[in-house]
Amino acid sequence: MDEQYDIIVLGTGLTECILSGIFSVEGKKVLHIDRNDYYGGESASLNLTQLFNKYRAGAEVPTDLGRERDYNIDLIPKFMMANGEIVRFLTHTDVTRYLEFKQIAGSFVYRDGKISKVPATETEAVASPLMGLVEKRRLQKFLEFIQNWKDDDESTHDGVDLDKNTMVELYEKFGLEPGTQDFLGHAMALHLDDAYLQKPARETIDKIILYVASIARYGKSPYIYPLHGLGELPQSFARLSAIYGGTYMLDHAVDEVLYENGVAVGVRSGEQKATAKQIICDPSYAPSKVKTTGKVVRAICLLKHPIPETGDADSVQIVIPQNQVGRKHDVYVACVSSNHNVCPKDMYLAIASTIVETDEPEKEIQAGLDLMGPIHDKFISISDIKEPEADGASDQVFISRSYDATSHFETVCDDVKDIYRRMTGSDLVLKQRPTQEQEQAEMNA
Repeated sequence: MDEQYDIIVLGTGLTECILSGIFSVEGKKVLHIDRNDYYGGESASLNLTQLFNKYRAGAEVPTDLGRERDYNIDLIPKFMMANGEIVRFLTHTDVTRYLEFKQIAGSFVYRDGKISKVPATETEAVASPLMGLVEKRRLQKFLEFIQNWKDDDESTHDGVDLDKNTMVELYEKFGLEPGTQDFLGHAMALHLDDAYLQKPARETIDKIILYVASIARYGKSPYIYPLHGLGELPQSFARLSAIYGGTYMLDHAVDEVLYENGVAVGVRSGEQKATAKQIICDPSYAPSKVKTTGKVVRAICLLKHPIPETGDADSVQIVIPQNQVGRKHDVYVACVSSNHNVCPKDMYLAIASTIVETDEPEKEIQAGLDLMGPIHDKFISISDIKEPEADGASDQVFISRSYDATSHFETVCDDVKDIYRRMTGSDLVLKQRPTQEQEQAEMNA
């Protein structure tokens, strides 16, 4: 370990692993250290023993749960938008060669005490109980408007300025009912709360277009998911880094970050030291340099049945808009099963989550737990959402944000781009890595 590196990365969360992969491909000498003996940090997938050690240290793992090795239990519930930025990261770096994906069967939204499928086709839209016929026509007009929008063609604008007009003004222009606004803002744009209503419409329109494009890619739902759990994502980027010369050290405590004149110059682990010009880390490695902006409560639930009222789907996402349950933030439920190689046959893993608003966090996800039917076992966690106090320019320590309460990875990609820009002074341009077939052809040539 006693060596000079360009960059030292602390923690193997997804954000850190994407960055170490990208910098390794760019020819930087990278050392990557994690205090845990597994990859993924807060975005890991754990087996049963690791899960019990984390949440119930000392407790015996029940024998009725099946084989230990059949479990890959995500600590954070996120899916991948099929047309999202994370997929672009995976394909451009060709990390997809290490992964297999499966589609999430359905996306559902909670309304008036029951759940309904978010329509994925025109036929489903016509049959959907979410709104009446007249309202469906209004919604169709709204969706046609945003699909036809072209920035450089004023004839498609209908007097709207997406950078000036708020989302609430756009809803009013199309006469959309509050229930339809909830559906668009929360089930499609996937906003966590209603703050978006008073902001310029462009961000929300972009999010709705991403949702529609993601559904169009594979049908059924906008989400895909890696077989063997989300922990496969950081591991795959770590593999990319290692192929390009990155050095990995798991199960190594980082005792301190070393500074000279207020600028980070390396790290110490026990008696060993390594030096570097820049350091990337998650908030847990630099507690004095981050601030807490909120908390997320999550309940990992083991079920012996699919979630009721979903047509026995093997995997779903359910959005419970905050207005439906008298809250300020939405509640999410994400469910996967043995078809995704994350648990034994006839078991299901479901996670309910939301942003904490009261001093009784567990009650805040009750609306999500109630939708699951009988719960065989559950593990509750409350995590701080942390972000860096500074941009890292003065001390060369670049800290990632905690994983937020959103149901997908778009904000993780934003953080990767932001850290890259802060470290290099330029925007991240993903280089297309040769595919396995192209590499093979070159070797044979």
